[in-house]
Amino acid sequence: MFQVHLVCRHGESDRLVGLLTTDAGVRNIVVLPASARRPDGDVVQFDLAAGSANPVLRQLHDLGIGEHSPVAVHIVDAALPEPSPPARRGRRRRLGEIAPVWELLYARIRADAVYAPSFYMLLVIAGLIAAVGILTNSQILIVGAMVVGPEYSAIISVASGVESRDWAPVRAGLIALVSGFLLAIVVTLIFAWCTKALGKTPTAYRLGLRPVSALIDSPNLFSVVVAVLAGIVGVVSLAESRANALIGVFISITTIPAAADAGVSLAYHLWSEAGGSALQLLLNVGLLIIVGALVIRVMKILWRGVDDTPGRGPGTG
Repeated sequence: MFQVHLVCRHGESDRLVGLLTTDAGVRNIVVLPASARRPDGDVVQFDLAAGSANPVLRQLHDLGIGEHSPVAVHIVDAALPEPSPPARRGRRRRLGEIAPVWELLYARIRADAVYAPSFYMLLVIAGLIAAVGILTNSQILIVGAMVVGPEYSAIISVASGVESRDWAPVRAGLIALVSGFLLAIVVTLIFAWCTKALGKTPTAYRLGLRPVSALIDSPNLFSVVVAVLAGIVGVVSLAESRANALIGVFISITTIPAAADAGVSLAYHLWSEAGGSALQLLLNVGLLIIVGALVIRVMKILWRGVDDTPGRGPGTG
């Protein structure tokens, strides 16, 4: 169940309440006329069943609610007592209660697609952690770098923009990814060059015993399989708000480690390894974007029979 809080212009609340009362999934409607300030208007609050979320939120969007004031949607973890389900419930109604709420999915993606200086700082730090892991053959550090890296927020923003044909987030996300990864590669190159110049290169790496690096700079069929599966898990976990599964995406994709390995390999003049790492990076990022866009589209098609008005993201035609 969700709790929805919004402010509409004076005089619009009657029409809005009239529409809300036609849906059995809307309950506990509260209207506070002329009680809102900045902006001025009527406050409307109501409880919203999960099965009615997509059509009701779409109605709010079509009415222009939220253009002058945000619509706040809160997820209710528990309600005491639980609302009694309808006496007779069809398969469509049951499926509607577990359908992804598209407006919330896009809102979550937009909220995460913020490329502040901290985004680039985390990319650089993750790259340095991965560089240490590559030099010391530490798989634990590689996994840690994957978790620290923030790049998936930009990747899924680009994917959703491609799917919804909204090109502004696509451009912003691609610029952030290209500049962020280039910065991470340059910083790790400098770090590796300093390590080499100071004579601190670990013996195993210097002798060519680089099992961790070999896994990263050798893209193959299994790299494609893992990237495709990670792309599917990423979208599904976002749609169902499964944070644990989303963390699994972070530790499954070879993006940050590939960027770090490219920088380290360049510092040690390992040209083929650097090329393989760059290919690995492009392969994973490209597949995550393509698969992400396709999975969002497929999920909408699969759920279309449940939702009378299947969701489309901002800017779709």
